[in-house]
Amino acid sequence: MNVHDTTADEQLAMIKQSAREFAEQYIRPHIMDWDERQYFPADLFKQLGEYGFMGVLVPEQYGGSGLDYQTYITVIDEISQVCGSIGLSVAAHNSLCTNHILMFGNEEQKSKYLPKLATGQWLGAWGLTETGTGSDAGGMSTTAVKDGDYWVLNGSKNFITHAISGDVAVVIVRTGEKGDSHGMTAFVVEKGTPGFTAGKKENKMGMRASETACLFFDNCRVPDANVLGEVGDGFIQSLKVLDGGRISIAALSLGIAHGAYKAAVAYSKEREQFGKPISQFQAIAFKLADMATKIEAAELLIRKAGHLKDNGEKCTKIAAMAKYYASEICVEVANEGVQIHGGYGYTKDYPAEKFYRDAKLCTIGEGTSEIQKVVISRLLLEE
Repeated sequence: MNVHDTTADEQLAMIKQSAREFAEQYIRPHIMDWDERQYFPADLFKQLGEYGFMGVLVPEQYGGSGLDYQTYITVIDEISQVCGSIGLSVAAHNSLCTNHILMFGNEEQKSKYLPKLATGQWLGAWGLTETGTGSDAGGMSTTAVKDGDYWVLNGSKNFITHAISGDVAVVIVRTGEKGDSHGMTAFVVEKGTPGFTAGKKENKMGMRASETACLFFDNCRVPDANVLGEVGDGFIQSLKVLDGGRISIAALSLGIAHGAYKAAVAYSKEREQFGKPISQFQAIAFKLADMATKIEAAELLIRKAGHLKDNGEKCTKIAAMAKYYASEICVEVANEGVQIHGGYGYTKDYPAEKFYRDAKLCTIGEGTSEIQKVVISRLLLEE
């Protein structure tokens, strides 16, 4: 191993420790309160920004941490072990809004928005999904029509993380024909732009401290300078942004699975039945063995996707595999975690039930498991 590898390993271990300590100190004491009240802790993200966790992948010249995907996976994993909601918000901010501007913005746009986003001073949202178009994003109805130096946006976006509290949103809307993959364009829209509003917060089963709502555009005028990349490239850009997004949600899944597993191990060692800890019974010990094995396999897949991304190699297939597998085992591990806790797993006095509720979103958000299988199978058959 050369010197560089050792340094990288040390840096990764240091950041892992930093993320873990942050989660323990600033997130853990509040998780059930935030969950019960569906409270979105906006100020926490400014603190996360001070630690460099809101611009992990953003180069230092734009106020970011200038780190790689392996580090980013680690940060999301550590935070999500404590609270999936906060992990989800950090993931969405980094990999969607911020990353879209980083990947496709011009120099002026990057200099204007990235320093605020990367430091957590501003919170970012990203809008592709609509009420009528979830998996079929190409069929979107929200439109932008050119009017002089402006574009006039009309329509709405649905299930948007940070719709209410976000300071800026990257939205993909239709500028051409419905269903035309080159008929959509990405715009940066700032909060406070006339005609740009948010709906009420969704009342969700899990991830309740992460804010989800609709975005509305009512003759919303956005300057031409806010077009990201070329007109008509919005959908193609989105697919590339979602490669990174899938790694993000896979890392979120990994963190929730890790958290659920650790809680189950701890409980199994202290809970006694028939005169011994339940971890001594093969029925429980084998459950733990299965959980641990699947978590390891998921992490290797996610790390491989991160490695490809860091090296500028094509990662669409592996990222989809990582997202699909990690999210499915996350649900499985959380489910077994509840089972190991028995009746207590069904109460809010133990963390198992919250991991269980939070886990399910991972198989839905940023492309359902079914869509991942479409992506994977299509790429396999092209090879």
